[in-house]
Amino acid sequence: MEKNVIRKMLIAKMIAHDKVVKARRDEQLLWDVLRSSAYQDSQVIATYLSFSHEFATLPLIKQALVDGKTVLIPKTYPKGRMIFGEYKEDELIQTNRGLFEPESEKAFSKDKIDFIHVPGVAFNEKGFRIGYGAGYYDRYLTGFSGTTVSTIYDFQRYDFEEEKHDIAVREVFVR
Repeated sequence: MEKNVIRKMLIAKMIAHDKVVKARRDEQLLWDVLRSSAYQDSQVIATYLSFSHEFATLPLIKQALVDGKTVLIPKTYPKGRMIFGEYKEDELIQTNRGLFEPESEKAFSKDKIDFIHVPGVAFNEKGFRIGYGAGYYDRYLTGFSGTTVSTIYDFQRYDFEEEKHDIAVREVFVR
């Protein structure tokens, strides 16, 4: 099956996900991440501000700040370019796609990031992912030596053949 077909099918499932079940799974996934050595051993973590149909990242962001970690979120540019900037709740701007990004253009150096929480729509057993189709994360993760994790719902596990430019996530938490 083509990536676009898989993407559309699973996004529809994510949107239709029962809200009570989703909230319970989000809480379990949050605890899975917080208990992981990947999180525990990290000082600088990058995540994203989630859409309502994705794993809710705001509780992760808030806990990481309480834990004294530096939290970064992505800022995107044309032609698939992405940087990570520091998360500051009062310094976010909304993009034309409805996402919130750092207002600042200041990029955090890739080699200073310990942990990247990677979004995605579908993940195969080897940790390869189908994202939203723009290729931002595959480009950014090229040459990244830190830890990568993702948090997904069980129905987002999907058997597909990865492409040579795809980069696997090291640890996928599933609920």
